[in-house]
Amino acid sequence: MPIIMNIIFVIMSFSILVIIHELGHFCMAKFNDVKVLEFAIGMGPKIFSINGKETTYSIRAVPIGGYVRMLGEEGETTDIRAFSNKSPLRRLSIVAAGPIMNFILAIVLFSIVSSLKGYLIPIVSKVVPESPAMVSGIKPGDKILQVNNSKIKTWEDFVTQVNISKGNSLNVILERDNEKKSLVITPKKDEKDGTYKVGVYSTFIEKPTVFQSVAYGLDETGSTIKQTILSLGMIFKGEASKNDIGGPVTIMRVTWEVSKAGLINLIAFSAFISIQLGIFNLLPFPALDGFWIFVSLYQIITRKEVDKNKIGVINTIGFALLLLLMVLVTIKDVLYPIKL
Repeated sequence: MPIIMNIIFVIMSFSILVIIHELGHFCMAKFNDVKVLEFAIGMGPKIFSINGKETTYSIRAVPIGGYVRMLGEEGETTDIRAFSNKSPLRRLSIVAAGPIMNFILAIVLFSIVSSLKGYLIPIVSKVVPESPAMVSGIKPGDKILQVNNSKIKTWEDFVTQVNISKGNSLNVILERDNEKKSLVITPKKDEKDGTYKVGVYSTFIEKPTVFQSVAYGLDETGSTIKQTILSLGMIFKGEASKNDIGGPVTIMRVTWEVSKAGLINLIAFSAFISIQLGIFNLLPFPALDGFWIFVSLYQIITRKEVDKNKIGVINTIGFALLLLLMVLVTIKDVLYPIKL
């Protein structure tokens, strides 16, 4: 793929992810009759804008994220069209729409990739001689259903469970001849790449139907969400190093490298990043969608009002801290880049 095309596709992939997310907020805000002051792509200083009937549509200098600024987010106002004056359920629908759109986009993109490229399923096609899998009794045709109480929907689910085992024994439930069987496998570390393997090959679906592609899109999205949550848990537990954490610069570098591998790979990676964006925004941190979801759920459950001005101040401070975090992670990406 020519360099100029790489640049165009990388910019397009990021723009689509942000636009889809913010479009979710925008459409639900309009549906709930909330006044939208600005629809922005990017952060920082404004470099281009168009003034609509009541909304300013802008492109900002820093190509990281974007936002929909609604009336009433900063504090109390008497305007009935203010976000803060809508019911908790309406506010919940508006803020949840962004991440939901990211997950829907991922399903669509994964479905497209599978229809064009095919996909792997957790059914054993071949067992490596003298491997842990052969020792445990796995045979070709076995369908892997569960590993250590974790359901296996995709081949990536199985690979993830094998890798996070760190060589500890795995309790595996599989289906053979319409019967469930349980066995124990102890993964072996591959000295070449440092990963853990059991010695089995997956089954490849070369030309899936439309239904199979959509089903794969749903399963792969669910699998990626589960793997992302596991990774977040490792970060919060302190089990991840600085080399496991990357920010905007790392994402751009990885996207650039993926784009060199072709458009299909870029689409698959865009689906992955879309999920990361959706989950990140669900974190209950001020200025993120998760914060507003938390506040809205609190009101729905307790039926208590919250101080709108205090919420506005907390949100503003959170936004500033979020920008600071972005700067620090970007500096880390530059000084201590992750090896690709």
